Amino acid sequence: MQLSAGGRLLRAAALGLPLICLAGFILGPLAITFAVSFWRKKGFTMAPDFTLRSYELFFAGARLEVLERSLWVAASSTLIMLLIAYPIAYVIATRVRPAYVRPLLFLFAVPFLVNYIVRTFAWADILARNGPINSFLMWLGAIERPLDWLLFSDFAVYLGLVTAYMPFMVFPIWLSLSGIDRRLQEASWTLGEPPLATFWRVTLPLSLPGVLAAAIFGFVGAYGEVAVSLILGGLGYQLLGNAIASALDVLNYPLAAAVSSVGTALMLVLVLVWYRLFDIRLFLGKIMGRA
Repeated sequence: MQLSAGGRLLRAAALGLPLICLAGFILGPLAITFAVSFWRKKGFTMAPDFTLRSYELFFAGARLEVLERSLWVAASSTLIMLLIAYPIAYVIATRVRPAYVRPLLFLFAVPFLVNYIVRTFAWADILARNGPINSFLMWLGAIERPLDWLLFSDFAVYLGLVTAYMPFMVFPIWLSLSGIDRRLQEASWTLGEPPLATFWRVTLPLSLPGVLAAAIFGFVGAYGEVAVSLILGGLGYQLLGNAIASALDVLNYPLAAAVSSVGTALMLVLVLVWYRLFDIRLFLGKIMGRA
């Protein structure tokens, strides 16, 4: 039945107004942050202006090294998380009975019932010199004195990032794998391809939308991390989120806005790459009942 002009207008308003509000809540703060990044610092406050001083301070100072470290830590930790999350998601999607899939996926959501800062402090206690790991190793006689590199080190930061964000990555990979038409794999086997070759030529390419979506989740979290790097890495271990917090501590709001804008721009590039490479409708097909 064709809607009247009033019905079409009412439907457009019902759909459009929530979208406009949502876009305002998301894009509004980003636009304000971007605008403030061009303002100038004035004493304990800031004044409207159009200057690139904050970006010059960011790209010409020590904060550029923080950006480079953040990119490296985020990229390398994301790779580690993918190497862990993909096999888990593959087993759940292909080897676990359907009745047990939801309980298993729920187990990966359980850690998020506890605030991640609390979980990070728990890791700090576990990895400390007098923590259970060092105490157990000394009780076994494996070491003579506590291991100092367990805490306030790259190892501790990577461990915190992996345990904080890897569970997020299981879900999109599982969704992508479970949406693959099994007839394609069976056709590959019928044509004589062994299971490993079928995985590399059929399963892995078809699951790439979920893999890249998971990589974005992990990269974004690790890239802007504050608590993990501060608690497990120590005061001298700074990532991009810590650089923003440091700028806010000295009331340099334009500099904090500039650092935030650069980070947001990089995240936007990743999302656009995913959007251009893959059809999001295919990725969400299983949720929408079209797979």
